[in-house]
Amino acid sequence: MAKQLFRVWGGEGNRHGTATRGDVLVNRLNDGTSLEDVWLEINDALSLYNAQKSALAGLLAFRTANVADAIPQGQEVPLLEEATEFGTPVGISDPSYLTLGYGWKDFDIASRMSWRYLREADSEQVTNRVARIIAGDNQLVNGSILQRLLDPTVRVNDWGHNCYGLYNGDMKPPDYIGKTFDSTHKHYLTTTTTTLDSLHVEAGINHVREHGYGVQTGRFVLLMNPADVQTSLITSWRAGKEYRTGGPLPKYDFIVSSNAPARITHEHVEGAAPPPDYLGQPVLGSYGSALLIESYFVPAGYVIIAATGGANGSDNVVGFREHKNPAYRGLRVIPGVGPYPIQEHFYARGFGTGVRHRGAAVAIQITGSASYTAPVMTVHR
Repeated sequence: MAKQLFRVWGGEGNRHGTATRGDVLVNRLNDGTSLEDVWLEINDALSLYNAQKSALAGLLAFRTANVADAIPQGQEVPLLEEATEFGTPVGISDPSYLTLGYGWKDFDIASRMSWRYLREADSEQVTNRVARIIAGDNQLVNGSILQRLLDPTVRVNDWGHNCYGLYNGDMKPPDYIGKTFDSTHKHYLTTTTTTLDSLHVEAGINHVREHGYGVQTGRFVLLMNPADVQTSLITSWRAGKEYRTGGPLPKYDFIVSSNAPARITHEHVEGAAPPPDYLGQPVLGSYGSALLIESYFVPAGYVIIAATGGANGSDNVVGFREHKNPAYRGLRVIPGVGPYPIQEHFYARGFGTGVRHRGAAVAIQITGSASYTAPVMTVHR
């Protein structure tokens, strides 16, 4: 008789290898929270996150499922002619269209919580892991949009379409109400000094407005790293007054919003004060027609001035490409194997970016050089 090498545990009732609910290694966290409840909460949290999106991304981007769009690159206004008794009116002409592509990449990250980890962890530890992943996705989305704005490099997407940055002396922008441009026109500028001054912001706003962007909405956003807000002394800019020795005289007053730190002042505001937030993004104040928004997503030493059409506005500068199938949009959670999907689950996101309106924003590098250099941004592995 052959010697039995392995003892079969569980007796005859389990000899067919059918796992029952009671056979799982762990079904609750250390604080008693059910793994099923945690999984449902993760899915609810992602649904809410994807519905809200990012406030910063919404100000700059327009969501689309297209691989490329033909977009007019100017806000050309047709001129009417004087009517005659028997004549017929001239027809409106089409604006200049440019085919602009949007890239595409897939990203993912695994949670990888083993049954032993889940057995000893509490709900706060598991929640912290999910919150960090959501924060990483937020950095990926916002950083990728800003990176596309700050980098003039033209790339090619998976369908062979060019994915552009802003104007960079590579084509002639269309004329706007008598204003003409040549093929050397650029929207990547430098301060040529080590300090951002009022004249740079004023010139940047005009650089966008002269293409017709922001004329109808009258709304621009000025995006700066908090460190540059401090060094530029922008909150102390006053019309016609010197704010640093030998510096230019501002044309406008910087007006703080109610989000600014408390202060004592004898000044009063004439006209509408800047809102404390704009479409969910905190506003520090305004200079001219631009709302100042601080963001650590903007690399230090760079400033973005953009016309915005509001949340997901079609005139927003960047196109944010999502999958044609709605099921593959947003940050998705993929269940792991086994009776409890929270084990070995991971997260996935697919999207692409490309500038839609090349004249709707300017990128300014704070540098003594006259040559613009794109920043090195780490938004993913």
